[in-house]
Amino acid sequence: MTTTARAPLGAPARARFDVERVRADFPLLQQRVADGRPLVYLDNAATTQKPRQVIDAISRFYSEDNANIHRGVYDLCERATRLYEGSRIRTARFVNAGDDREIVFVRGTTEGVNLVAQSFCKPRLAAGDEVLVSAMEHHSNIVPWQLICGEKGARLRVIPMNERGELVLDGLDALLGPRTRMVAVGHVSNALGTINPVKEIVARAHAKGIPVLVDGAQALPHLRVDVRDLGCDFYAASGHKVFGPTGIGFLYGTLEHLEAMPPYQGGGDMIRSVSFAGTTYAPPPARFEAGTPNIAGAVGMAAALEYVAALDWEAVVAHEADLLAHATQALAAVPGLRIIGTAAEKVGVVSFVLEGAHAHDVGTIVDQDGVAVRTGHHCAQPVMEFFGIPATARASFAFYNTHAEVDALASAVARVREVLG
Repeated sequence: MTTTARAPLGAPARARFDVERVRADFPLLQQRVADGRPLVYLDNAATTQKPRQVIDAISRFYSEDNANIHRGVYDLCERATRLYEGSRIRTARFVNAGDDREIVFVRGTTEGVNLVAQSFCKPRLAAGDEVLVSAMEHHSNIVPWQLICGEKGARLRVIPMNERGELVLDGLDALLGPRTRMVAVGHVSNALGTINPVKEIVARAHAKGIPVLVDGAQALPHLRVDVRDLGCDFYAASGHKVFGPTGIGFLYGTLEHLEAMPPYQGGGDMIRSVSFAGTTYAPPPARFEAGTPNIAGAVGMAAALEYVAALDWEAVVAHEADLLAHATQALAAVPGLRIIGTAAEKVGVVSFVLEGAHAHDVGTIVDQDGVAVRTGHHCAQPVMEFFGIPATARASFAFYNTHAEVDALASAVARVREVLG
């Protein structure tokens, strides 16, 4: 049964989200599988598809504006530079940064986290200090901290979670001790879909003078992100998670922090002057963007953010909530299926296990029906260990998905038990 969100009595009618109009912008979604059925793409937490507007922006850059940036005085270089730096301004606007210099272009969330770990946290870390992460982090927000803790003799501590896949903050103040030098927490769990109360975590950490990095990779496609409202010190995200190209992302950092941080990598364009006697460095963000950057990627990511910003966000949120409710109901009705992650606040992710079937078998069989889902530990092995399972199958939704695609998923999953006997 399709679940439809209703407006409160007396409230103005909400505009219906025109999903078919939006789908028309995404060429890949028009594909059909070998037997002629439409492709059902439900692996959006891994990467999202790209609208024609993004594809065209990248193609146009390479066709009309391609040049290296910043140092040339010829017109083509200046055009490319304006596009690149304009993308920084548009990215800053999208997350409400206070200054476009607070946006550093990186390869993605992973590089953003590593940059902060190596450049900001490591110089401040000593033996016996602590870094605090949560129990539901992606490996990219665990391993960088383990590396510097191991090198410095520091300790990694963990905010626990409950059986619903929600962080337990009752003991947070005790975890935020006098030796805590950093808190790093995901805004949204990629494995469970849980929306974490990052604004509260930031406030409680800041009350003790502790900086906070937020991994926003999974939040940006689903939530309106305002870094100044969250109050975080750093926010990292990836372009390909929010309908942009791969190989590009951004790190937001407060200007105060970025100006105090040493370079993460050395090379061209991150310097003021170089001699064999020594080097002086450029101010942020150039200080952290050594070498020729992914110029076309930045242009494409900015086009993606503009595409998202132009949508009716209330209608998007309502549509995604309907998809999640429908998927939860439809999958829960499959005999032997257990949903992993039932937080009260979550976005469009449904991870599940099916009795008698390995997650990889589930993924392989539903693919025969043209349904693409992710299987495995989702780079969140501590989450799998907590729930006592090796892996899950994960369906993750974007605003371009439909109720019919959810029904196709449920039908394909129900067929798994028949195939396996």
